[in-house]
Amino acid sequence: MRTVALIDYGSGNLPSAEKALWAAARCLDTTFEIRATADPDFVARADRLVLPGVGAFRACMSALTAREGLVDAMTEAVRARGAAFLGVCVGMQLLADRGLEFGETPGLGWIGGEIRRLEPATHEAKVPHMGWNTVRFTQPGSPLAAGLQTEGEAFYFVHSFHCVPADPSLVLAECDYGGPFCAAIGRGRCFATQFHPEKSQAKGLQIYRNFAAEAARG
Repeated sequence: MRTVALIDYGSGNLPSAEKALWAAARCLDTTFEIRATADPDFVARADRLVLPGVGAFRACMSALTAREGLVDAMTEAVRARGAAFLGVCVGMQLLADRGLEFGETPGLGWIGGEIRRLEPATHEAKVPHMGWNTVRFTQPGSPLAAGLQTEGEAFYFVHSFHCVPADPSLVLAECDYGGPFCAAIGRGRCFATQFHPEKSQAKGLQIYRNFAAEAARG
């Protein structure tokens, strides 16, 4: 049985994410245990981790670090053991070195780079960026994008800040909103999306199925 830790630190749309994960798991032959949890022991042993996030970078980072042992457990699972990982929205942003929302706040530092405010080049593009938008996948053959078109797939966004990776090769998908920005990152078995797959109907469920399949291979 594969274990999935949906990180519960008081931020994120946990019921919708959990429902989407179960829907994805049912499409695979592997049996999963999916648990919304902040238990460091379960997280450290999990085969895959999902880190959601809704709200401001500083508040989410503070809530995550306030759970004793949780960040260390996540780091042990993903960085030391190589467990599959998916960050969603602010869960993606927290991977950066720092966020610049309401001042500078250190992030997890799993990827180099920072979180900056969206600055669209056109007045028509309002901030926050809220609603459906298309993406272009930029990593050929990425398991997270299996079964999806390279260009034109639409996903649901709600954000005012975006990730600027120091290493451009981390960018898995781009979105144009008065200019291009990083919509997803990926390297190895570590993935993250600025959009919300759980709010993105069939294409979002495909993202979760792809991630579940990637975890099942590990």
